[in-house]
Amino acid sequence: MRCVIARYPFDLTKSGVLDSMKGVRPEEITGESVIIGRRAYPVMQVGQVVTRQDRRDFSAGEVLRAMTKLGFTCRGLPENTAPTGASDAVQQASALLGAPTAA
Repeated sequence: MRCVIARYPFDLTKSGVLDSMKGVRPEEITGESVIIGRRAYPVMQVGQVVTRQDRRDFSAGEVLRAMTKLGFTCRGLPENTAPTGASDAVQQASALLGAPTAA
């Protein structure tokens, strides 16, 4: 399938992407991800390996569109749950700092 990523056309196939990602260790996922085989990879890592371009040259959206068209499962950004209140933030910070100790 012909995909345009970073203004360059690529002829990508599902088997070609699988072969390209074989043996590549997934980086830590902090945003969108693509499931290739049994592993989840960050979108930008997949784009870099498949296109052999610098990550600054393409967007995550371009790679997500291409991987979705090829039939891979893509996950978006995790949705935020209910926002925490200010008092919760203070309590969390206090817990992280620990209780005061006697000198």
